[in-house]
Amino acid sequence: MTRFVDQIDSSGFAIVPSVLPKDMLETLERGLPTSSGANGGLRNLLDMPSIAALAASTAVRGLIEPVLGHDAFPVRAILFDKTPVANWKVSWHQDLTIAVKERAEVAGYGPWTEKAGVVHVQPPVSILEHMLAGRLHIDESGAANGPLRVLPGSHRAGRLRDAEIPVWRERIAEQLCLIPRGGVLLMRPLLLHASSPAESPEHRRVIHIEYANCALAGGLQWRWGESRARAA
Repeated sequence: MTRFVDQIDSSGFAIVPSVLPKDMLETLERGLPTSSGANGGLRNLLDMPSIAALAASTAVRGLIEPVLGHDAFPVRAILFDKTPVANWKVSWHQDLTIAVKERAEVAGYGPWTEKAGVVHVQPPVSILEHMLAGRLHIDESGAANGPLRVLPGSHRAGRLRDAEIPVWRERIAEQLCLIPRGGVLLMRPLLLHASSPAESPEHRRVIHIEYANCALAGGLQWRWGESRARAA
């Protein structure tokens, strides 16, 4: 346990190869919605009781709590799936937006967007630094089906400007995140990451669940978070 906590601190991510048991995977598959056409994904999964239960499960929280603490709570969940009709590419980026209940003009928060009917905003870096994502792999993520690529250590640089990303790509060797079925990738939102189209596109289903352990400023509330969260 200590090893992957230290790795997240230094590198911004860690791979835990065996987390979800076979019976849990089979149950998830039966209830998992079909990804949305060419978009290759679905948002707002925490509205589904089965995904909310997964986010609260001992198997998953046992990975999150050593990093964020016992007060951590899920704040967003998304399904990603690469298929022959949704074989997408993702350029190098950081995950900079969070889901909130409603818009309010608060210093340090912005710009604002709406995704699948939910208000999103870019918060201060201090909020993103109190977050961790767990990417739960329903299918194997191998070298041929467009696995996530990351730049280790880039999460320590704060919010990067677009012009800074090529500099990081030159400085740091990218790492492929190859993860078996039932494995989990833990990653900080500020970690630079990307993915290529799959060479052999089949299902590459990933349930991406984000957790936080802090409150938002100015009366803003997490869309799926808890009101008792402490301030960052």
